[in-house]
Amino acid sequence: MLNYFFSYLSVDYSFLNVFKYITFRTGVAIFTSLSVVLILGGPFINYLKSSKHFDQPIRNDGPISHIIKKAGTPTFGGVLIIFAAILSSVLWADIKNIYVLICLFSILSFSLIGFFDDYLKIKKKNSQGIKATYKFLLQIIFGLMIVYLINISTAEDIRDILHLPFYKNLVFDLGIFYIFFGVVVIVGSSNAVNLTDGLDGLATVPVILVSLTFILITYLVGNVIFSDYLKLTYIKNIAEVCVVLGSIVGASLGFLWFNAPPAKIFMGDTGSLALGAFLGTVSLVSKHEIALLIAGGLFVLEASSVIIQVISFKLFGKRVFRMAPLHHHFEKKGWEESTIVIRFWIISVILVLIALSSLKLR
Repeated sequence: MLNYFFSYLSVDYSFLNVFKYITFRTGVAIFTSLSVVLILGGPFINYLKSSKHFDQPIRNDGPISHIIKKAGTPTFGGVLIIFAAILSSVLWADIKNIYVLICLFSILSFSLIGFFDDYLKIKKKNSQGIKATYKFLLQIIFGLMIVYLINISTAEDIRDILHLPFYKNLVFDLGIFYIFFGVVVIVGSSNAVNLTDGLDGLATVPVILVSLTFILITYLVGNVIFSDYLKLTYIKNIAEVCVVLGSIVGASLGFLWFNAPPAKIFMGDTGSLALGAFLGTVSLVSKHEIALLIAGGLFVLEASSVIIQVISFKLFGKRVFRMAPLHHHFEKKGWEESTIVIRFWIISVILVLIALSSLKLR
């Protein structure tokens, strides 16, 4: 909303024209959401601790050291992230932009699922929230709604196409199957980030890195000159999503201040489900779904470890990993939490660089 106000004033005060630039508003959005989380974070955490009703239930089958360290730490940190990100987006993004509205809807809808899940966990005093079947069904319903909104907002000639990175002209027209594909991307991304969020700061930094990657991607895709030079599919008005991505980056940075080891607060499903769904949504609207698969490869590894573990145990009665998701496997092997987190961050940086290289190497 403030960008409209400053744009109106720029008629008389030319220096306010900077607010018309997406790059500037993205930077302001980062600073705004970061400031909101840093200001509200301390009082919010103190309130949760003083009430003594918001402690994160810890899995009983996890490493003993993990259970001891994490016990008594409040959850619902995702509320801070989502509130700051949405506030910053509304202040600085063009809220008439359909892609911005779709992204905000994806954040809100999946954060509601996560909030209800966190609430039930706290109420029941165990790590089981919404029944998996109901939770998955809700994710599919919201995923279908998001994909439908994307489809009706995207030009018909590029609506159902899938580009493969590192190739100029290798394009697949998925047709009606793109709807199914889109839901898989959103729901899969949502759950993958959720599974990664198991150690202090482990999911937060990769979310920041992938969001920064897509700030660049959406800006290039939304620019006629750059998209033509790099042989990317031009999507009109998509660059405005940069502001929402910037809001997520700032809010996540602020949250990391409190979530850094030893964490004072956990993100919870409220944050992780919403952030994952948002990244999936951005990859769909920007037509860079495979880039998300690469840049968010750490999330894919974590989710894959759970899938492999379940299939192996169901079919052969054996476990491939000592414990899934993957970060708990290394905990069971005796790795220090900080070692796991930093090494996983390094992997995330490498994957992001590979994804970015695909923009030029075609």
